[in-house]
Amino acid sequence: MTATGAARVATTQQRCAFVLLGGVQATLIFTLAAIAVPLPRIGREFHLQRADLILLSAAYGLTFTGLLLFGGRLADRYGGRRALTAGLVLFAAASAAAPLAPGMGTLLAARFAQGAGAALIAPAAMAVLRAVFPFPPAYGRAMATWGGLSILGATAGNLLSGVISALLSWRWTFAVPLVVALGALALTPRLLPDTTPSRGRTLDLPGALLATAGITLASYGLVVTDTRPWSSVGVLVPLLCGASLLAAFWYSQHRARDPLLPPRFLHDQRRVHALAAIALSACGTAMTFVVLSLHLQQTRDWSPLQTSAAFAPFAVALIASGRAAGPLIGRYGARTVTAVGLGTGAAGLALLALTGIDAHISYGYGLLPGLVLLPAGTAASFAGAAVLATEGVPQQQTGLAGGVLNTAMEFGPTVLFAILLTLGSDASSLAATGAALAAVALLNHHTR
Repeated sequence: MTATGAARVATTQQRCAFVLLGGVQATLIFTLAAIAVPLPRIGREFHLQRADLILLSAAYGLTFTGLLLFGGRLADRYGGRRALTAGLVLFAAASAAAPLAPGMGTLLAARFAQGAGAALIAPAAMAVLRAVFPFPPAYGRAMATWGGLSILGATAGNLLSGVISALLSWRWTFAVPLVVALGALALTPRLLPDTTPSRGRTLDLPGALLATAGITLASYGLVVTDTRPWSSVGVLVPLLCGASLLAAFWYSQHRARDPLLPPRFLHDQRRVHALAAIALSACGTAMTFVVLSLHLQQTRDWSPLQTSAAFAPFAVALIASGRAAGPLIGRYGARTVTAVGLGTGAAGLALLALTGIDAHISYGYGLLPGLVLLPAGTAASFAGAAVLATEGVPQQQTGLAGGVLNTAMEFGPTVLFAILLTLGSDASSLAATGAALAAVALLNHHTR
């Protein structure tokens, strides 16, 4: 075979590996979002109160967010492909159990287990991706596309879950993550390269316990503010305990020989601003899906199928912006694309806050403009911020970078989402999120 032919084979292998890893990453976020549209039906079937629905919606994100840093370190310590396989096994088992749930308890446990599997898969997939594209230019291009996969997964979750639950049952929405996980398990040995474990590293177990418990407790405390006052014991106790554990975690990281999250990893101002952009973009997307899904079904009396159809322009704008983001980053730089994307997303949220949740304004005038601008902006900001967040990271810390990036991605739809929802009306929450996006856009634009 000629050198040109070998290069062509290698490129084909890389593309197949990227499709596999990208499909898995999008499915993780699909699974997070897929429960939003059918949630009212689940509540009626299991006779659940609003507080139960909030917990059920947040369960996957709580364990996903809480375990991501530890999952990233496990991927670095034992090798990305091995960690990916273990996570896929757990994720597949939980996805098989969820549709068989006879009640709230079983479904909640399955969602927690899905999140734990996802927390191992997400950083491991990024570690394997680095092995697939070992050279920085190719890896940078791959990350520009990777950044938009999560929001694509969230959009697919909201669109398909409504269609599936309307035509079949909400239980069939779990077939998607199950099929993807089983397919990935079958294809991983053929398509994905093995990765070298960092045998010299030790696992910071005390740090892992502090981070996991702190993030989970604080996130839970914020989530339940939707149904309980801030001054209640059910909110204050988990919040204060979570904050104390996170403070202890940060202190421990300055003293640990091989910390779970090396403090110097966050010394890069561009990386911090990029992570903030990812968190807020994810928050804005999640808030739009939840607020509008409930508004359309409860206020306008739309069916789940009609609600899913309402987000079709969102998906089109998202895909178009995601495809354009890579070339734009190559031409104008990741920082500029991130800042412009955040500004565009902020404009979309402002429009939704002004006209989107007014039942007296038509869909075409009140909702459609915001449902186009928001995904166009967030897809670009995700792509640019993913490049900035992983730029300059050594290969032996790729799992750590994946854990931190995905933690920011899950921090938005759980913690920031819960905080912003307490501001009063849905319009106020959407407007505040848009203002935060605009502020981070300015920070990213002025950072050197």
